[in-house]
Amino acid sequence: MGGEYLRDITLYIAEGVGVTLKIFCVTLLFAVPLGVVCALGKLSRLKPLHFVLGIYTWVFRGTPLLLQLVFTYYGLPYLTNQAVSFSPLMAAYVTFIINYGAYLTEIFRGGIQTIGRGQYEAAKALGMSQRLTMRRIVLPQAVKAILPPMGNEAVTLVKDTALASAITVNETLKLANRVMSRDFNVGALVIAACIYLLLTLIVIQLFRLLEKRFAYYSVK
Repeated sequence: MGGEYLRDITLYIAEGVGVTLKIFCVTLLFAVPLGVVCALGKLSRLKPLHFVLGIYTWVFRGTPLLLQLVFTYYGLPYLTNQAVSFSPLMAAYVTFIINYGAYLTEIFRGGIQTIGRGQYEAAKALGMSQRLTMRRIVLPQAVKAILPPMGNEAVTLVKDTALASAITVNETLKLANRVMSRDFNVGALVIAACIYLLLTLIVIQLFRLLEKRFAYYSVK
């Protein structure tokens, strides 16, 4: 495997990194607020909402992400007679957002529940509204408990983006597989593995910095 060939296939596979990062960023951008809203919904006193959100988290955490991707891209157009149809990349966005929103719902719910009732009572005694209490007292402290599992989910998300290749999205692994099939060279997979390792390393370091940033909050 000559140097020029290695450079060419590396540059070719690297073209898929942009798609990988798009899926990663779009998923976090929308799944995080979705998770926050659903977590607050599960902590509310509305039992019908609890039931609906419980079904949502159960279904999307209990079935394989690959199955969800295939269903969104191939199944929905079939079931709706093409009334609901997505491009491969849009199908990936929708599926990843809903799937990771379900996982983040439980992470955020658990983080919020780590805050002792005494802090709610103290805020109420000071005349703070429930919304202000959540924004000024509960959520900043809950972040400390949320960041480690959320960091794990972010690392998993980097790797899970490779599943989008199953619905013909030209992300990193898809292009690496294309080179391997064309040239019968597993070196393409090694290059793809190095790219994923680099991306996960960056994500890990970013979340470590965030954990240090919020280390001054104490959860009791």
